[in-house]
Amino acid sequence: MVCTVRRAVPADTADCVAIVRGLPEYFTEDVPDKIAAELREHPAWVAEEGTGLAGFAIVDRRSAHAAEIRWLAVAGPRRGNGVGTRLLDHLVRELAADGLLVLEVKTLDARAGYQPYVATRAFWERNGFVQVDTIDPFPDWPPGNPAAIYIAALGTTR
Repeated sequence: MVCTVRRAVPADTADCVAIVRGLPEYFTEDVPDKIAAELREHPAWVAEEGTGLAGFAIVDRRSAHAAEIRWLAVAGPRRGNGVGTRLLDHLVRELAADGLLVLEVKTLDARAGYQPYVATRAFWERNGFVQVDTIDPFPDWPPGNPAAIYIAALGTTR
């Protein structure tokens, strides 16, 4: 099936929230409301396949040259089929063309011993992200959930 990536629009909110709700092993119960709010506040992209959304990403532009991927999720049945990579590649191209040099993402650190996130960390590492730190406890994260801080350089910073 052909996957296309485009900027998210307000009408995509319900589908993005549904993707999160379909992944309870990855997201806590408060995340759907956070996703809905952040889709209104930050640039976002969606991956479409056929007539539905297969995934989405939300980015917080922190400065002219740095941003954080706040959320990137792919619907359960579409995971492992290149949707996340296509989505990431597309948003990285757009952000780099707009002067972005450094991109950050946070995910659950390996110290948590939670199996579902092994594939998540492998995804980021396969796509050029390097873990630079672990923060535990991380503000606003539940206790016992150490944050792995990953970055990717999209351009030269010196």
